[in-house]
Amino acid sequence: MNFKNLSKFSSDEILAGSFGIEWESLRAKGDGELSLTPHPAIFGDKLTNPLVTTDFSESQIEIITPAFKTIDEAFDTFSLLSDLVNASLPSDEYLWFQSIPCILPYVDEIPIAQYTEAGEDSQKYREDLAKKYGVKKQMISGVHFNFSFSDDFLEKLYSFEDSQITFKEFKNEVYLKIARNYLRYCWLIIYLTGCSIGSHKTFSNDCIYLMDAKDDYGSFYSTKGPSFRNASCGYKNLIELYPSYDSIDEFARDINEFIGNGDLSEAKELYTQIRLKPKNPKDLLNSLTDDGIEYIEIRTLDINPFYKCGLVKHDMKFLHLFLIYMLIKDESDYNAWQKEAKINEENVAERAYVDSMRLLKDGEEVTLKSWASEIINEMFGMCEVLGIEENHTLNLMLNRVANPDLTYGKRLLELIKNEGYINTHVKLSKNNKKTSINNLNNSSFISRKEVQDYVNIALVGK
Repeated sequence: MNFKNLSKFSSDEILAGSFGIEWESLRAKGDGELSLTPHPAIFGDKLTNPLVTTDFSESQIEIITPAFKTIDEAFDTFSLLSDLVNASLPSDEYLWFQSIPCILPYVDEIPIAQYTEAGEDSQKYREDLAKKYGVKKQMISGVHFNFSFSDDFLEKLYSFEDSQITFKEFKNEVYLKIARNYLRYCWLIIYLTGCSIGSHKTFSNDCIYLMDAKDDYGSFYSTKGPSFRNASCGYKNLIELYPSYDSIDEFARDINEFIGNGDLSEAKELYTQIRLKPKNPKDLLNSLTDDGIEYIEIRTLDINPFYKCGLVKHDMKFLHLFLIYMLIKDESDYNAWQKEAKINEENVAERAYVDSMRLLKDGEEVTLKSWASEIINEMFGMCEVLGIEENHTLNLMLNRVANPDLTYGKRLLELIKNEGYINTHVKLSKNNKKTSINNLNNSSFISRKEVQDYVNIALVGK
């Protein structure tokens, strides 16, 4: 593919796409303990409500936006939905604004999501995961960013190709290249957005073991890295699995082999930083093979406790630019790239703030600051050539690289040092709920029909 043809596009054409957000969050009580009540009835049936459901646990709410044509529309709707959900919880219940869990009860008291007969397959799948990975790891939560280019953009880009492949094959190649490069470079997203540095003693010991400090309230934290959700102790497959991303057929072949070996129960059990999403998720591999890649799902983002919907718009805008850069960026031919990428991912998650930490770049050691600065400066160049005006967003990220104290993880570290892990997040969660309630009380657009439709769906699933 010759991506030099992108210079023939307007910036609006390049930036056009489809954007969606998914957010998992635990429901916690005012003392920081997990709420053990059923999924709130105000949100209707978790199987039929397309906007507000549960993830693994009955105590784990998941908000899912529809797909929108702009980041602004997706983010604004997501922000509204988060306000609605938070404000609709009981007075002494809050969304837990942290990817690592709150105070957990005994394992057998953590409620797996319950379903009626129509959802018995979903319930059994969760029960099987609990046996395989442990219930506590299932309580880790995060933010997912769904993205696809507009078909108009891809069709025009395809028209410049001089190859004999079909449009479906071309579209697959676009997303496969992004996936390969994203896996190579997602360590940068972990550094820039990571914000899960602590753990209560009731969580998993393998994460606690990696933390080098403790507070006076029964919790532990790390001064060394920004994201223990993305660390070696995070929610990952039990063994390292590296499917081929060279073609959809090879990807499907490898996943089927993992299933045949018993490493996976089904295709969706492959936990990676980026997922290839099909037209029909219920028949994932066959749909990918027959219909092609519909969109990609980025799974790297921690919940951001400093903003009332757990996500900052500038981070979403940067991620959009980053995916465009992943498409343009030349690929290395280093054979062990997936293993190296995994090492970098976990080293950054656990030790990004340690000056002696080194990343591996095609087998050679480099510093995080030098490589991160190189990437963002190349993104500046990309935006200049393509006429994309996002200097403010890129400057914010470059500043986080130059000064780690500006990262979310470092900012959170100062709060935890002073107030402890649980107290800090209880305070942030209460403040975020108060902000959401105030937003709804002062909203001047809540009665607009299209917005009210989302309100009705979110609250009753209809």
